[in-house]
Amino acid sequence: MSDKLLYALTRPLLFSLNAEAAHNITLPALRRAHALGLTAAVPKIAPDPRTVMGLTFPNPVGLAAGLDKDGAYIDGLAALGFGSIEVGTVTPRAQPGNPKPRMFRLPSKRAIINRMGFNNGGVDAFVANVQASKFYQNKEGILGLNIGKNASTPIENAVDDYLHCLDKVYPYASYVTVNISSPNTANLRQLQGASELDALLSTLKAAQLRLADQHKRYVPLALKIAPDLMADQIKVIADTLLRHKIDGVIATNTTLSHHKVDRVKHGNEQGGVSGEPVFELSNIVIRALKAELGDAVPIIGVGGIMSGRDAAAKIRLGAQLVQLYSGLIYAGPALVRDCARALREQHGKA
Repeated sequence: MSDKLLYALTRPLLFSLNAEAAHNITLPALRRAHALGLTAAVPKIAPDPRTVMGLTFPNPVGLAAGLDKDGAYIDGLAALGFGSIEVGTVTPRAQPGNPKPRMFRLPSKRAIINRMGFNNGGVDAFVANVQASKFYQNKEGILGLNIGKNASTPIENAVDDYLHCLDKVYPYASYVTVNISSPNTANLRQLQGASELDALLSTLKAAQLRLADQHKRYVPLALKIAPDLMADQIKVIADTLLRHKIDGVIATNTTLSHHKVDRVKHGNEQGGVSGEPVFELSNIVIRALKAELGDAVPIIGVGGIMSGRDAAAKIRLGAQLVQLYSGLIYAGPALVRDCARALREQHGKA
């Protein structure tokens, strides 16, 4: 039975549950299936290596952060054929996140609204999970570790949380993502402002160089930004990335704009919107970043990729890699293969 057919059969059951419950069933089931060798039946993805941030990605289709916040399911997820796995967002201390319910499907819009709030078990447990994975132990591929700040940490002290997490995750990461764009941690997006971002990236760049010397290995830093940015804000962010020699930018996180979903059930729930409604918003940011950055800072495109055609659009606009999350909920794991195929064909024609 193909993975596409299997998902078509199981999706109605999963969608009969609330979104977070389905999430909490699916990932452990994937881990068990992988442990039993059942994921070996997933069709392999042909190599299509891309060198980005000085790293060679086996293919340009990655998993976005948020699906596996604690790094507890890396091996099962890797078996789906991703060219990279990004896990997190992790914070220094464990925190429960926002009250439930906090995740909602909007099937008619192929969208998800979440206000999870960086629920995770803290950076020490996160690192232990990463170390326990065969993916890490056997150096099987590219592993991104995504870091954030605790909700209880005042915004003026946010840099301390990022530094703490960077110190902890650096030895185990292929690259580290600095998440300043979640809409579900109060005031976090303030860090995208000119002076705040300049101070944050200056401090993190110095820490990165110190850690590179300490560990004798340079681990790239990427910044994850929001789709809800004006042109002048994008220019400021691009200039700051260039000035501090940040290695990559991930565009984008979820949007606070609900105008495409406000007429459907759950459309007025508080939180960030992901899936199809964010596709064009993230594309606007990618296009603007490309115009400002050229080839100096690589862009990873994420937001609303529901098909191989969508993935190819992100690359045409200037992204070098793409990441998936909400599309997996609606299309299932076959989306990874569909996107990889489309990007391989696109690459061959370039």
